[in-house]
Amino acid sequence: MRALLRVPRGKRLDLASHDARATPGGPPSKAAGLAATAALAEPLADLQERLYAASTAGDRRRVLLVLQGMDTSGKGGTVKHVIGLFNPSGCRIRAFKTPTPEERNHPFLWRVMRALPQPGEIGIFDRSHYEDVLITRVRELVPHRHLGRRYGQINRFEKSLALDGVTLVKCFLHISYEEQRARLLKRLDRPDKHWKFNPSDIDDRALWPAYQEAYAIALERCSTGTAPWYLIPSDRKWYRNWAISTLLLAHLEALDPQYPTPDFDLADARERLLTNT
Repeated sequence: MRALLRVPRGKRLDLASHDARATPGGPPSKAAGLAATAALAEPLADLQERLYAASTAGDRRRVLLVLQGMDTSGKGGTVKHVIGLFNPSGCRIRAFKTPTPEERNHPFLWRVMRALPQPGEIGIFDRSHYEDVLITRVRELVPHRHLGRRYGQINRFEKSLALDGVTLVKCFLHISYEEQRARLLKRLDRPDKHWKFNPSDIDDRALWPAYQEAYAIALERCSTGTAPWYLIPSDRKWYRNWAISTLLLAHLEALDPQYPTPDFDLADARERLLTNT
């Protein structure tokens, strides 16, 4: 799956040519996909526990899942359905909103550094440092000469994370223009979803081509050997959840964390317990 969904390095993507309803490498149907995702829960939970256990013996490795995509692409849904397969006590979830006044007074990576997972944890970013080369480009919030430097800063930042034991799994949730309209309409149709709707979402749809270009540039410039991007077709929610769960499993299996060797005498501990009872 990693090879199938990985964005090629240094190549500009035409996102319009990628079918957002496609299911590359996936189960043959929604029912099969839901069952396959449920079956991933046990191996994912086992690997997460091993990763956390290894950290108690000094293993600094951890995983950071980065979720980016247009509004309604499913970032929150991924957090709910995919991260729900893990033990929440070993997860660190952060949703990045509009920068606060304090955050604006610091370099753009400052708030991201403060939210990184600790050794043994699985971190999840709902939006991320990439907002600073996406919305800032579309809305022209910073001069282009500053924006151009940010791609290099991001690559160096992510390389430093990899050298410190962070495995980055960067997922672009690719949704179609038509599917976004359908999902926004559902939010208007359901009173319990009104809170998720903002009239500015309609204004942003007018900027769809600019956002698609901004994403294509970010994917081209920031898909590296140590931190590749993965393009996840996301019109089908069940496939999105299965694909991201499968990617996480592949990365955790590659890490192959091990339970630490006890630093005490097992036989002596057993004898003391039996004697004391």
